[in-house]
Amino acid sequence: MSTSQTRPGARLKRGLRAFGTLLIVLSAITPASSVFIIGPGVVRQAGTGAFWSYVLAAVVGVFMAFVYAELSSAFPQTGGEYTIIGRTLGPLPGFLALVLVLVTQLLILAVIALGVGTYLGVLFPGLPGPLAGAVTVALAAAVAVFDIRFNAVVTGVFLALEMLALLALSAIGVLNVERPFTDLLVHPVAPDGSPATLGLIALATAVAIFSYNGYGSAVYFGEETQGARRNIARVILWALAITVAAELIPITAVLLSATSLDGGNVVQQVVAEHGGSTLNTLISLGVALAIANAVIAIMLLTARLIFSSARDATWPVRVNALFGRIHPRFGTPWTATIAAGAVSAALCFVPERYLLVVTGTSLVVIYAGLCAAVIGGRRNGSTAQGVYRMPLFPLAPLVALAALAYVIYTSAVDPVIGRPSLIVTAAILAAGTVVYYTVVRRRGAWTLHDVEDG
Repeated sequence: MSTSQTRPGARLKRGLRAFGTLLIVLSAITPASSVFIIGPGVVRQAGTGAFWSYVLAAVVGVFMAFVYAELSSAFPQTGGEYTIIGRTLGPLPGFLALVLVLVTQLLILAVIALGVGTYLGVLFPGLPGPLAGAVTVALAAAVAVFDIRFNAVVTGVFLALEMLALLALSAIGVLNVERPFTDLLVHPVAPDGSPATLGLIALATAVAIFSYNGYGSAVYFGEETQGARRNIARVILWALAITVAAELIPITAVLLSATSLDGGNVVQQVVAEHGGSTLNTLISLGVALAIANAVIAIMLLTARLIFSSARDATWPVRVNALFGRIHPRFGTPWTATIAAGAVSAALCFVPERYLLVVTGTSLVVIYAGLCAAVIGGRRNGSTAQGVYRMPLFPLAPLVALAALAYVIYTSAVDPVIGRPSLIVTAAILAAGTVVYYTVVRRRGAWTLHDVEDG
């Protein structure tokens, strides 16, 4: 592996300011989807202890945001995690990160898109979920082909609607309090009414960590953001801060107002019980729009991942030439976008439980790789060109690694999703290793390109 200057024909259009990048990143995180889809699962595990689960998850998020910010400041490249890990830890870890992230992103697009049918079902009963998901992915791909600045505006509008849904949920909770806030702080209870133990809260924290995930995706737009070495780190930190507020406040409101924690989707129950059918319909529509917005944002970064992999000569020559094309007018990786849309739309027809098994623990492995990368980068000097340095190094990566080890443990003892997910992730890494040594290394063409900051 070597590095060189990007070929002139392979440059993306640098059309974003930091605020535009922040809008896209927040859309990819999609706080409303996290609250309405992931939040109920956290509550089912920890009851009102979910408050502390989200607080602890935010602490882990701060440490991971520091890691992402420092690494992104040094390598604001479209390839994201794989280019960072490849430059700091070596070609094999970088290639494995590429394989794992690419598989995960394509599957996540399908998983999120399937949620559109669930919430549109309130308006259109009997709507086929896989078909709704596939159409959502196809439309998102069509939008993502356009200019990145246009996409920032589109996702920004949808994001505003998403935040209104969260604001409405927070208002419902605050206006219909069933228990005092001090109960959440000092007397958390499990769904069955028994005291919520530290073990339950910690187990739910492992899920809440994923609820905040996505702030690091800012690095995928590093080549399209002006002043990327300085601004991408800021976007990551601001994205986490806004996400924590946008999720923790409504989750707290739900916990304060829920009459029962032992049931199905406690968030929907609170809306239906205290908000009425009309508001329930409006909020469900808002969540469906939030999910669609997330599909657009994740489509943007997945397309850039595919484009970067082609630019780095990951595929056969003709495939590299195809996926490395830039739209002459919009300056976007349009063929990579279409490819991502086609694959993810097809995956919408795969049973969702299989998609979740594959994506379950891959994020943990990537997080761990980044923690190792920031420590390795400091030691070997490969991150010296970055303008951001995290405080109290190496506290952040070490604490994050400890938290990730706990998440791996909770997955290993879960026979339903966690353990199979670990096995599948290990299989992907093993297959990637075989491909690297039998194909990529022998071919000797894999190159990580550098793009100057703009």
